[in-house]
Amino acid sequence: MVNHLGMAKLNRKKVKVKIFLFSLFLLPLYLLFFTFFQSSATELGNNELPPLNAHPLPPTLVQWQDATNSGDYFSQVKPTKVGYLVWSDFPVKVYVERPLEPIGISAAQLRFQQWVEAVLQAVQEWSVYLPLLVVEEREKADIVILHQSPPLKVSFNHDTGELQLPRARTAETSYQIYLRQQTNTAPELYHRCNILLSPDLSARNIQAAARHEVGHGLGIWGHSPLEADTMYFSQVRNPPPISHRDVNTLKRVYEQSTRLGWLVPELSH
Repeated sequence: MVNHLGMAKLNRKKVKVKIFLFSLFLLPLYLLFFTFFQSSATELGNNELPPLNAHPLPPTLVQWQDATNSGDYFSQVKPTKVGYLVWSDFPVKVYVERPLEPIGISAAQLRFQQWVEAVLQAVQEWSVYLPLLVVEEREKADIVILHQSPPLKVSFNHDTGELQLPRARTAETSYQIYLRQQTNTAPELYHRCNILLSPDLSARNIQAAARHEVGHGLGIWGHSPLEADTMYFSQVRNPPPISHRDVNTLKRVYEQSTRLGWLVPELSH
């Protein structure tokens, strides 16, 4: 019995060593990825960026009036180096990942199709307030929604010298700033969004998560403190629809100045 216990302890130590070595392998990859992501948004200096200007409101937001005077949570939305992340060309093109093979009767295929339908429903809900167009080609999209869970973001605790793995997340929205070259025009500063949305949710929760993440992708880069808003900062038992406060906040965001959608001065001559 003593020998068996000794062997069990030794095996546990070996497992810990393997996990530690594997973590050391993952850390450089993690740091490399996020260094690249950040640098892609800061390639241009402040003097090379377009000046801050506001774009005209899209007709859907011009027409929007909140008779309930519900207010907004615009103070929770923070601008970036390029100003507020708004779209200037409409409709905003949205790509939703589809199964590569024709839909069959397998459980996995049916779940994938339910995921697609729930995401498309969320996109349709937002299209009432901002012109959106679902496209079939990923490379033509402004917002790409993928059928996959976000990666775990490993953190390093300098006090303990240990890597910390957070709980798995169900969705994530990220953005990238780039120079867009239109035909016969100078390049302009533009952005694109990627949304990772877990397939391991119920249809209702997929739709709620998609509704929330599309809200980020459209420009609400912040969270509401109230559970009645779809942009509430946490998941709730009964996900709410898009609220008046959500739309009021979206409208205020689109009234703000941005560097996106304008010609880059150093490259426009």
